[in-house]
Order: sequence, then C-alpha cells, then structure tokens
Amino acid sequence: MSQEKYGLLIDYEFCTGCHTCEMACKVEHKLPEGQWGIELAKIGPREIAPDVWDFKYVPMPTALCDLCADRVAEGRWPTCVHHCQAQVIEYGTVSELARQIDKQKMVLFVP
Repeated sequence: MSQEKYGLLIDYEFCTGCHTCEMACKVEHKLPEGQWGIELAKIGPREIAPDVWDFKYVPMPTALCDLCADRVAEGRWPTCVHHCQAQVIEYGTVSELARQIDKQKMVLFVP
C-alpha cells in the first residue's frame, strides 16, 4: 500500500501579493539571494475598465520546495502556510485538497 501524497492548495483569488510566503521560506531554509522555495508571480497590471486596473498574484512553489519536510515531521505546518497573512495556502493530502477545488483561481501543487 502506497503512502498518500501531500501538497499545497493555493487560492490565488485572494492573494494580496505581500511576499510573506517567500520571505518565510527563504528564512526557514536559509536560501541565498536568487533562490526561492516559493516565488510570487505578479500578473498585470491589466486595465479591465477605464482607469480600473487588475493585478493577480500567484504563489508558485519551485523545485526547491519539499513542503517543509522537517517542520511537518515535527507536527507543524509548512512555513508558507503558517505565515500566509491572507490564509490562501493550505497543506494536506492531495485527495483532501483536490476535493476542496471548487472554483477558478485555485491551483494544487504536488512536489
């Protein structure tokens, strides 16, 4: 019987672009300048009406993301989940997270 895979569910509709997930990850893993475990992509600005602009921010885990295996082994959340001010990043089993995908602007990351 295989072990269930874990991942991150990211609801980027409400991501504010604060970069807290990036900074928490860099500090936790002591990543040097230019390396990221999770990186925030900014999409926009895009004019959606006269003088009305839209920005989207998408937290994107990189190949360096191991879902904070050390923290999880201690019973703690991955650092990006713990520090996300908008609470848009969730950690759990892939099957559990997949059941929560109920709208657009959600992505499931599985390393």
